Amino acid sequence: MKEENIFKIKKFAMSMRQIALEMSLNAGTDRVHFGGGISTIDILAALYGEVMKFRKENPTWEERDRFILSKGHGVLAYYAALSEAGIISKEELLTFKKNQSDLLGHPVINREKGIEFTTGSLGMGLSLGIGIALAFQKQKKNNKIYVLMGDGECNEGSVWEGFMSASQFQLDNITVIIDRNGYQQTGNTKDVMDVGDIALKLKSFGWETTEIDGHNVEQILSALKKKPIPNTPRAIIAKTVKGKGFSFSENNITWHDAVLTKEHYNIALEELNGD
Repeated sequence: MKEENIFKIKKFAMSMRQIALEMSLNAGTDRVHFGGGISTIDILAALYGEVMKFRKENPTWEERDRFILSKGHGVLAYYAALSEAGIISKEELLTFKKNQSDLLGHPVINREKGIEFTTGSLGMGLSLGIGIALAFQKQKKNNKIYVLMGDGECNEGSVWEGFMSASQFQLDNITVIIDRNGYQQTGNTKDVMDVGDIALKLKSFGWETTEIDGHNVEQILSALKKKPIPNTPRAIIAKTVKGKGFSFSENNITWHDAVLTKEHYNIALEELNGD
């Protein structure tokens, strides 16, 4: 992996973190899904900064790859990535969660702004991605589908139906990334509903499965850019830290959704600039 590529994505991710902090602070007393958005920043930086095919000047370009944020509450990272990629303006980000804004607390379809689909009800994004991947396969199109899911989301039965279907249909044009941060809204994923070894389960379902450090840019890029195995869907289990990078939010369940005060903002900026 070229050092300049890694540096570029780290810089992209740093800007995303700054954007996410600005958005959270600007939301005022409105709670934001902070921890699970921050945990996916490095993954989305790799996708939008290096891996995915799209045109910022033409977000509806037919040949673009498709991204589905199945864990719809992770919009802080999603909107930050779209902004850093040049699709959403910095000014529009300041409307996040405001009246009449297109940037809500969960993504609402707006393809002119790079938001491909409405999500938020957990467990739906994978099946949506599989349907699109199957259509592209039948149409012999080369577009790739990327679905970002949460580990708590894997409690949903529809997720496992989707995993079986993708393998049955031999969809090698879909990549699922699971944000394995170990927490969901009400607690540790092992305590709420332990799904066990996700990687082992997916392998038994016929998926090519890779486990990585979800904050290691080199590992993320390597996994995403690896040549797919023909007729085999791909899953990347990304071990992450909920609320990564900030002392007050790392592995802190109260920051699943919370209000970012000016005090928290200043602490976060100091820690971010110290890296």
